Amino acid sequence: MILEAINISKSFYNNTGKLDVFSDLSLSIKKRDLITIMGPSGSGKSTLLNILGTLETFDEGTLKINDKEIVKQNNDSLSKIRNQYLGFVFQFHHLIPEFNSLENVLLPQQIYKNDLNNSYAKELLQFMGLSNRMNHYPSELSGGERSRVAVARALVNKPAIVLADEPSGNLDIGNAKQLIKLFEKINKEFDQSIIIATHDKEIASIGNKNYFLDKGSLSISDTV
Repeated sequence: MILEAINISKSFYNNTGKLDVFSDLSLSIKKRDLITIMGPSGSGKSTLLNILGTLETFDEGTLKINDKEIVKQNNDSLSKIRNQYLGFVFQFHHLIPEFNSLENVLLPQQIYKNDLNNSYAKELLQFMGLSNRMNHYPSELSGGERSRVAVARALVNKPAIVLADEPSGNLDIGNAKQLIKLFEKINKEFDQSIIIATHDKEIASIGNKNYFLDKGSLSISDTV
């Protein structure tokens, strides 16, 4: 398994007391899986992706990445795990405005002091249809182009799995459709495992496994 979550429980505390987000939640991802998770706002989709991506802790359960159990580790150890195995695509892209497209794609390698692989970063941008936008800054790109730069950045370290949280949330219909095709293409041509949390039924329909998260329960969705 690329990633396995076993009986994960998560809760928060607020002014009214304890709020259970989910309990005994299990999910497994194999190589080349394209998994989608739908659910209403506030159902815990982003929280689940953050847990799977080691960005957020959980109360109980077991998380394994590449068959290695992720136990309580310090921030440096978790950063190395994320750098080695995981790629992230966020709704707001989080591109650095002072960096051009190529520099943004190379950012994960710079942060973790890896050898910069300019040629692979350029290949990714070409794959995204951005060969003529490598030296452009985020302010000079359309929303769809910024989303593709973010996807290229998620792939630059050749992760075992890409986690995408509402990747089409800020895109118009046309760019959202392009992004759907892009994820499908990456899944097939890169043999890339991908998990997408989304409210978009069209994006959810591309998964080879489709889940629905609601009221703390994750279930297989037969209809998307």
